[in-house]
Amino acid sequence: MWGGFKGLLSLDPELARWVLAAEDICFNNPVFSYIFRTGKCIPITRGGGIYQEHMSEALDRLKDGSWLHTFPEGKVFQEDVPIRRLKWGTASLIARCPVTPIVLPIIHRGFDEMMPEKYLFGRRRPPLPLWNKNLQVVVGVPIEFDVPMMVETAVSASRHVTAPIQEQKWPLLSSAGEELDEAAQRCLYTALSEKIQSSLETLRLLAKQL
Repeated sequence: MWGGFKGLLSLDPELARWVLAAEDICFNNPVFSYIFRTGKCIPITRGGGIYQEHMSEALDRLKDGSWLHTFPEGKVFQEDVPIRRLKWGTASLIARCPVTPIVLPIIHRGFDEMMPEKYLFGRRRPPLPLWNKNLQVVVGVPIEFDVPMMVETAVSASRHVTAPIQEQKWPLLSSAGEELDEAAQRCLYTALSEKIQSSLETLRLLAKQL
């Protein structure tokens, strides 16, 4: 966990970060729900889309000026390969926040040895983290986003893009003084995500050299 629990590990819980956590893993029983909620975790329904209820809660935390830890890949990958295409959840929070948040990229290496996905019978993780393993955490410089310019570019690019047909339409998004329809939002979220992806890939390559 990147932060502390109230009254246990952190003397000042206000300094601990909020984090998005998978509902089906961290909130699947009352005990887990209490522990992770106390640890400032926000339940996210995987596959529920970027406009699900708890994403609004995450946005509220950003509006309050709190730190929010996200996993933009949206899935555990332990292969030593380039950073995959990111989900749009993190990008949507950046675009929807009235004040562009500070985005601090973090890369870690070594969890594939400490908690390998295919440890027991080639299918399961070990019940506890393995000892005497090397773990690296590399923190990059904050990523700067010129959101108004990115919004303008997205609106222009979206005029040549047709949003996919689906049952539930996205709501209009007000960002940087513009009203963005679904096509424009997709262009904007793609641009934001690609910038984060590029920064994470740079950190990944740096971590391999350390």
